[in-house]
Amino acid sequence: MNILITGIHGFVGSNLVVSLKDHHVLYGLDIITPKKEGVMKTFSWKDIETTTFPMQQLPQFDAIVHLAGKAHDTKNQSAAQVYFDINTGLTQKIFDFFLKSKAKKFVLFSSVKAAADSVVGNVLREDVIPTPVGPYGESKIAAENYIKEHFILSTTCPYGYSISGEEENGKYSGKQVYILRPCMIHGPGNKGNLNLLYNVVKKGIPWPLGDFENKRSFTSVDNLCYVVEGLLTKDVASGIYHMGDDEVLSTNELIALMCKAMGKKPHIWKMNRKMMEVCAGLGTLLHLPLNTERLRKLTENYVVSNEKIKSALGINRMPVRAADGIMKTIRSFTTESTE
Repeated sequence: MNILITGIHGFVGSNLVVSLKDHHVLYGLDIITPKKEGVMKTFSWKDIETTTFPMQQLPQFDAIVHLAGKAHDTKNQSAAQVYFDINTGLTQKIFDFFLKSKAKKFVLFSSVKAAADSVVGNVLREDVIPTPVGPYGESKIAAENYIKEHFILSTTCPYGYSISGEEENGKYSGKQVYILRPCMIHGPGNKGNLNLLYNVVKKGIPWPLGDFENKRSFTSVDNLCYVVEGLLTKDVASGIYHMGDDEVLSTNELIALMCKAMGKKPHIWKMNRKMMEVCAGLGTLLHLPLNTERLRKLTENYVVSNEKIKSALGINRMPVRAADGIMKTIRSFTTESTE
């Protein structure tokens, strides 16, 4: 297949190139266009504007994977409009290009944060009514909605929206669209929240919230690449799919894995839960770093179901176990810190 990947020089894009390059012809679309091993050519965003770069001058793509976007800013320093300009605006631009092109498959990388900032109930499934909080999740759901507005939608799917890819006049007949919502993605080269926690643990700072046994889903980038290739090469029904590893991990288990990778003994303090909640409440009143909202984020459950995507791909389990994927990620941190 000829595959166009936006954001190809990012963390997920770089991993996807390694996963796909041996069996497919890859092209990139990014804000920077240096040569990349395994990539035939990287275009700029201006190149897909048909007014300046006629479509017939571009290769004929069989599929488009849209990764480009603005990641969640954990420090909350980014202006809200930036998220909408990038996450929503670029999606509109590339999806319009897809509709005009001969490409048959389109994969949008959205996020579980487009569905819910916090999980109500035991597990987050595709049938949830989206209630994003903040510009990151709101810009992602706006991108999803733009796609839905341009395709006939069927709500008879047991997991929520199913995108038919066909208008009454058959204009988009044969096209398939996938909205993929991964939870926290990790792997070598990742610089997200896991790296921040790793740096805390590395310094030997005790974790005081051991009394909270939360459960969280993660997404190994290896599992993610496996799923993307499955969507591109198999006859999978269009629709929305949540993505995560099979197993869930608590923060305590995560810290234990980090210490195992570093050859250290974990320092997990089980401070009284009620006392920590009272301290967080005082922190809210006094504007301290540990407040009620931050405590909730650090200790809440966020379990994501991957049953729909596994069923669609005809598999019983993901190829990489959650703990193995986490260990691979953490070992990459230890390697980077010694270089």
